[in-house]
Amino acid sequence: MRALTAAQADDVRAALVSAERRSGLRFGAFLGTPVGGRRHFAERLHAALGAESPDAVLLFVDAVGRALEIVTGENARRRLSDGSCRLTAMSMATAFSAGDLVGGLLYGINSLAEQATRQ
Repeated sequence: MRALTAAQADDVRAALVSAERRSGLRFGAFLGTPVGGRRHFAERLHAALGAESPDAVLLFVDAVGRALEIVTGENARRRLSDGSCRLTAMSMATAFSAGDLVGGLLYGINSLAEQATRQ
């Protein structure tokens, strides 16, 4: 998997901060290869947020394995349904398949924040 450029990483960080400000939820993103099962790994990353995990949304992207997981905490789940996360993931996957890793990630962060804000 290619690493993000400094500018791309800055764009992702800015999107995460904006999403948190708009929605009041904690947003995180991890790009990399899972250790063990993909879903289990994403859930462990989410749990590592500790006290913030009930209000957190984690996007895990394994570009090499062509996989994506969205994990929501207990409070975040009340504002983001499985269906809305699934639709967002499908749109992100479309961007990823077209080679737009950063665009897909930015779309996902912004879309989930928007949905959580509307609730």
